[in-house]
Amino acid sequence: MPPRVLIAKPGLDGHDRGAKVVAYALRDAGFEVIYTGIRHKASEIVAVAIQEDVDVIGLSILSGAHISLTSKVVNGLKANGAHDIYVVVGGTIPLSDRQKLISVGAKEVYPTGTTIDELVAGIRSICNFPDTSKDESTSSSVTSRVLET
Repeated sequence: MPPRVLIAKPGLDGHDRGAKVVAYALRDAGFEVIYTGIRHKASEIVAVAIQEDVDVIGLSILSGAHISLTSKVVNGLKANGAHDIYVVVGGTIPLSDRQKLISVGAKEVYPTGTTIDELVAGIRSICNFPDTSKDESTSSSVTSRVLET
């Protein structure tokens, strides 16, 4: 069974093109992807992640509130005993904030300029999910869906 990844847009940011590109890229790489849509509270993201039994939450943040929003999601996971769900953060993230995000609990940070191949490889590594795209004998049923908001 492929790893499950929740792509979420916390806060009031309404720009989701990058999040959708990431969702499609991960789906095409064999992950099961759930996309929440835009403008969700951290508590809503945590609830969906737990309900959907995801392996990774990918937060897409362009608003500048990346440290606060990431911290809220990580703390929400901890408060609900979901210590096994990793959080990664992407978007308009200054390189100088990478270590701050790691210190509040992000597993990895993917700032603007990260290639799709780098991102997919990073998520593969986090999930210990091998690349079987070159193995023609492997076939998988890959799904993605958008949750109604």
